[in-house]
Amino acid sequence: MMSFVKNGLLCGAVALLLAGCATTAPKADPRTMAFQPLSFSVPKSERVELSNGMVVYMLEDHELPIVNVTAYVRTGGMYDPSDKAGLAAITGEVLRSGGTVAMPPEKLDAELEFMASAIESGIGPEMGNVSFTTLNRNLDRTLGFFAQVMTTPAFRDDRVTLAKDSAIETIRRQNDNPKEVANRELRKDLYPGHPFGRFPTVKSIQGITRDDLVAFHRTYFHPNNIMLAVAGDFNRQELVAKLEAAFTGWAKEPVSFPAVADPTPITPEVLFVHKDINQSVIRMGHLGIEKNNPDLYAIRVMDYVLGGGFTSRLTTEIRSNQGLAYSVGSGFDIGRRFVGTFVAETETKSETTGRAISLMEKIIAGMKSGPVTDQELETAKNAIINSFIFGFAKPEAVVNMQARLEYFGYPKGYLENYRANIAKVTKDDVLRVARNYLHPDAMVVTVVGNEKKFDTPLSSFGKVREITLENGK
Repeated sequence: MMSFVKNGLLCGAVALLLAGCATTAPKADPRTMAFQPLSFSVPKSERVELSNGMVVYMLEDHELPIVNVTAYVRTGGMYDPSDKAGLAAITGEVLRSGGTVAMPPEKLDAELEFMASAIESGIGPEMGNVSFTTLNRNLDRTLGFFAQVMTTPAFRDDRVTLAKDSAIETIRRQNDNPKEVANRELRKDLYPGHPFGRFPTVKSIQGITRDDLVAFHRTYFHPNNIMLAVAGDFNRQELVAKLEAAFTGWAKEPVSFPAVADPTPITPEVLFVHKDINQSVIRMGHLGIEKNNPDLYAIRVMDYVLGGGFTSRLTTEIRSNQGLAYSVGSGFDIGRRFVGTFVAETETKSETTGRAISLMEKIIAGMKSGPVTDQELETAKNAIINSFIFGFAKPEAVVNMQARLEYFGYPKGYLENYRANIAKVTKDDVLRVARNYLHPDAMVVTVVGNEKKFDTPLSSFGKVREITLENGK
């Protein structure tokens, strides 16, 4: 009985103590919590240059027995002849799929599959890529195949035909998705007469021959025109020796690039594409800036406030307050070789098309009328600064980012100083760049939808030019 009483008294005392702690302990307020500043240093990769002029960025990582290699080739669709748009893309595809002089594609596929290795290739508007992933025990053999793909691709006729047929089928289906239609037609209007505004047609693809692919490869694929990014489980000295051996005999050659003129100023107008759909696709924009613009950091912050985050002005008003769209946003796509674009976009039901356009234009113009709030500024800067580190989550991401920065000619220290430059942005900076770089009265507005259901005639937003889709012919 005494034991029970003692135990009961003890339990009661503990309960009272805990209850007292629960009632007297202050509750934490997330709005007043303070943390130490985030400390982060950009990981360093090593840069070397092979005897043939090929630049290599390397970053060892021994956590997994895997090696990732990416080659960046200074080429791109921007150098396609005007009557053969799509040549670079076809070349990039068949570079790998067409096998090599020493190994037909079927055997190359089987060898890579047996080793659980992969080699891929492609060429975009501003860059060519050839990459491979392999287990470190298969590095030598996979690297050998990779070197063959880079230096002696076969461009076998049947694979060229297959790639062309696939491209033509894609072109014939290119008008099925109204979002893709709007994006394409806006880009054509923002880059009139420029390679960035040129898209392949059935005719241009049909005119491409195997000899064109061979000539394109011969023009741009030279070691002094290539950068490698290597990350994974390797030894630095051994890797350099392997690369020298794999590409032995591949000599430097001068590379001549066709002249590409700068984009010309645009003419503000309203582009309309009729589609019998219940939802209008809206895109609007104008030319923006290129990477060396000193206002880049202030523009990044302005981007976030206007349309880059879930708390942005466009999202808050058009989605949350007005309920006109599920997704809405805007942003500057910073140009790397030529001036980039500013584009705002959304989709809304046909009956609110005019209302959505008016609101978007009003919100964009509102960025120029006065400074952002303290809360908007801090939210934007913190979001950009804190998300920066996620670009360095994997070693292959780090080494590829650093290689691309050199590829596109970014200044030294760009990564290291990025967060500090964002942190320096003030409300006055944001207002200044909004007034200098946002042009809501000089935008191209593109709408894909059913004009019979629109709440406002598109002519109220400017001169309308209706586009008839031709399925890429």
